[in-house]
Amino acid sequence: MSILMQQINESMQDLMESEEGIKARFIFFPEFAGFKGHFPDKPILPGVCKIQAVIAMLENFYGNKIYLTQILLAKFIAPVSANQEIIIICTKPGQISNEIKVKASVTSGDKKIAEMQLKLMVI
Repeated sequence: MSILMQQINESMQDLMESEEGIKARFIFFPEFAGFKGHFPDKPILPGVCKIQAVIAMLENFYGNKIYLTQILLAKFIAPVSANQEIIIICTKPGQISNEIKVKASVTSGDKKIAEMQLKLMVI
């Protein structure tokens, strides 16, 4: 596991199934590797880290290795700073097969941060 994915997993809390889907809270601390070089004076969480957070959620929830095969939609609306709590809710695929499509939304408080639609391969 890469250092980035390890730190994403360490930033994840309260992974659960809810009425809305699979849900988790994330808080990325200032030392998070994803902040390095992404605006050193004002660190902002890169969009790719939000996508990796969705993958980490699904891997932990299902216990399978998951790979991104296609980004169908990635809309990043507001930045995420260090120590800012975000909530990611991901649709639960009807059935786990080799290939799944999921929708995910990212919020912070009542503010929409991002929305994504991803095509993933399950191993």
